[in-house]
Amino acid sequence: MKTYLPKVNVDARKWHVVDAEGKVLGRLAVEVANILRGKNKAVFTPHLDAGDFVVVINAEKVVVTGKKETQKRYMTYSGWKGGEKYRTVAEVRARTPERLILHAVKGMIPKNRLGDRLLTKLKVYRGSQHPHKAQKPEALTLNN
Repeated sequence: MKTYLPKVNVDARKWHVVDAEGKVLGRLAVEVANILRGKNKAVFTPHLDAGDFVVVINAEKVVVTGKKETQKRYMTYSGWKGGEKYRTVAEVRARTPERLILHAVKGMIPKNRLGDRLLTKLKVYRGSQHPHKAQKPEALTLNN
């Protein structure tokens, strides 16, 4: 008996828009990562890209719980000696709030070429405007 392998129809991919205002960062990232992977579909296969596109708006209004706003730190490294920089959530939010959501979702998808391909389907914007109106994204209500 052969294993069933679903055909992934690239043209049938939907676009979803998620408003991050007032949503908890980790809970939002889980929902977005599941949609990117296609775990909400019956044809989910771990090694195939069957997910949909996700547009996240109001990235600067995402919420973190506890003392993470001041205690959680993100590290970047320039490649040079002493080139490490640490920024708190508050500093990242003030400068590039899109990175908060990108970093959280990136940690929840596979760390391989498939994961790189999945991240290209995630679009994150500060503010309530986005340039994907032509794709007619559906408003997505999250469980949290």
